[in-house]
Amino acid sequence: MTWWIVLTGGVGMLLALLFLGLPIFVSFLLLNVAGLLYLIGPHGFGMFANSIFTTANIAELAAVPLFILMGELLFRSGAMEVVLDSLDRLVGRIRGRQYVLCIVLSAILGALSGAAMAVAGLLGRSLFPTMRKRGYDLHMSAGTLLGGASLDPIIPPSVLAIIIATLAKVSTGQMLIAGILPGLMLTGMFLIYVFIRLRLNPALAPDLSADLTDESTRGSALVAFLKLLPVSIIFFLVVGLIMLGVATPTESAASGVVGALVLARYYGGLSPRMIKECLYSAATVTGMLLIVMCCAAMFSQLLTFSGAVRQLGETVLALSLPPTAMLFVMLAVPFVLFLFLDATSILMVLIPIYLPILAVYGFDPIWFWTLILVVATVGALSPPFGYTLFAFKSAVPDMPMRDIFKAAWPYVWIITFGILLMAMFPRIVTFLPELMAGK
Repeated sequence: MTWWIVLTGGVGMLLALLFLGLPIFVSFLLLNVAGLLYLIGPHGFGMFANSIFTTANIAELAAVPLFILMGELLFRSGAMEVVLDSLDRLVGRIRGRQYVLCIVLSAILGALSGAAMAVAGLLGRSLFPTMRKRGYDLHMSAGTLLGGASLDPIIPPSVLAIIIATLAKVSTGQMLIAGILPGLMLTGMFLIYVFIRLRLNPALAPDLSADLTDESTRGSALVAFLKLLPVSIIFFLVVGLIMLGVATPTESAASGVVGALVLARYYGGLSPRMIKECLYSAATVTGMLLIVMCCAAMFSQLLTFSGAVRQLGETVLALSLPPTAMLFVMLAVPFVLFLFLDATSILMVLIPIYLPILAVYGFDPIWFWTLILVVATVGALSPPFGYTLFAFKSAVPDMPMRDIFKAAWPYVWIITFGILLMAMFPRIVTFLPELMAGK
């Protein structure tokens, strides 16, 4: 059987099973069993067991449950309410202040959790009703919330970045740090878009006097800043220790968990029941991720064993496409797939296929995989199947999906333009990782 039949047949059957609604790990498992029996035979199941054991014991993956646990502790401790109240006071007396608050708060939450769906749901339940009550434009409010939440997988700590780094065999620390400047750049682009829209149409936000009638918007900026300091320490424990070279991502994640426990105690939200709920949630999410990774890793190994991956690389080399054209193709394929399917499952398949092509063209791996990470955020935000959109819908059930789609599109195009800038100016991505590596 020729390599392209194996590759297109395997990937095609996987996509078909996912479209049918089967769980991700079940889809991979069915294909793995069929592939083993066809390519190797019954004695290949020993290879299957060894693959699962090897994947489950990758040291870098230990950071995943710790980061998830840290986010759970922070969300349940009362820290988020303090952050929201403090930022509300610090944003100041500007028109459309709630739009600004929403984007900045999302960026901060991204530095504390890295889960776009969680942040979209949280802000949909907490901040969005307040914006609607104060007379902010419905579509603009939903858009800033969705756009801000989409930043979370980019800004460290990011579980998706850790998964990509593990599969692509690049530095996890550098992969995490690489998202800082792109995340800040996109935050700035979102704010510029908001200010331009408000300048062109002031009716999108209420009068400043009406917006500041709420007592929660008043108070000392210094007090608000001091209240944010404990949360800032968590960010330093997570990102600062990695950048300074003091700790590995796993060690910094453990430090973040300890810091989150102390913060929960400080804010009065720490209790045995809360810890139990956090551990259960973190274990559930991590278990599902690990099962998917183990099954997907075996699928990738079967593709490699069949020779399809190697021959694909040779075929691509023979095409002699210019680097710019190849980069466009390599970004366009996942862009389309992420519109319909879960990012994790798609990355599990694409990364081993892309690795030999990456070696041929000499693309900087940290730069390229960060671009893929940002492309994944666009997929989660893009209608009609973006996961972030449905997380927001669950928090705001009375808002029609067509309105949510309309609200999301401007931010899809802004992030797409951001990807173009990062492709044209790689230093946006590589500056901090190179600084961290001492280059």
